[in-house]
Amino acid sequence: MPDYPCDLHLHTNRSDGVDSPAELIDRAAALGLAVVGITDHDIRPPDRVMAGGREVPLHDYAAAAGVVVLRGIEVSCETGIEDVHIIGFGCEWGDSYFDDLEAAVVRSKKDSYVKLVDALRKDGMALTWDDVLRNNGHPISEDAVQKKMIFELMARKGYAATWAEAKRLVNATPAYHIPREKPAALSVIRAIRETGGISILAHPYLIDDNVDFDGRVMPRAEFIHLLIGAGLDGIEGVYTYDKTSYGGVMTKGAIAREVVALFGGAVRIVSGGSDYHGDQRKGVANPREMGEAGISLGYFRGNELLQRVVGT
Repeated sequence: MPDYPCDLHLHTNRSDGVDSPAELIDRAAALGLAVVGITDHDIRPPDRVMAGGREVPLHDYAAAAGVVVLRGIEVSCETGIEDVHIIGFGCEWGDSYFDDLEAAVVRSKKDSYVKLVDALRKDGMALTWDDVLRNNGHPISEDAVQKKMIFELMARKGYAATWAEAKRLVNATPAYHIPREKPAALSVIRAIRETGGISILAHPYLIDDNVDFDGRVMPRAEFIHLLIGAGLDGIEGVYTYDKTSYGGVMTKGAIAREVVALFGGAVRIVSGGSDYHGDQRKGVANPREMGEAGISLGYFRGNELLQRVVGT
């Protein structure tokens, strides 16, 4: 059985995961999860899945497997601050805001990531854009490239031990700082609310201890409280920090307790998720597994906002 039956932060092959939405649901059912959140990067969630050679409604497929699916999105925010990601659930996905967001993200990612690969190659790393698109045997289009795929390529080529170490290397090297344009977190929180959804800050302790926001350096906690003041509904507490690029010294359990102490009284949801990508299928070292982080079924059923977005 999973450590947590409700995992509200999962990725499919619609962004940088490997499993299709149907495969993700099948795996969740096999592992005994009750609730999953599909939260692909910067793209609206699917409403249908391919099963048995035909398209079927996602919620029907999940119900047949005994799994509840929350349809969501994980939006990368803040050009000047790394790892500010806002998860949205229950939005009106047909709203033109998401058309504009998806188009802007595709443009900014390609421009930035091609330049990053070029910079890495100039420093002696045998990387090409075609290598990125081949994605270790799981080919993708240019529209679907995620930065993590470049980190994974660096690890496969031997330039870092893991994708997380590759990420730390890139972040620590000024020549590799090639930012892409990202929307402001405050505007994303507002847009999610205006389209009928709820917003949750993902992996808050991947954000640096101090950030430069709006021309002023402030502690991470102050920045998060600004997001809460702007309408942020929730924050991730239990998360797989031990399997990411987190560079601090706190254990994931200590982080979860501190998140509750600092922010639990100010938000309406203390969420949790593994950030599963199906990396087992790509041979990634120390992959995250769905259900190793999340929330309890009792908390899920008792939270008014989470119940509001079931079925949306």
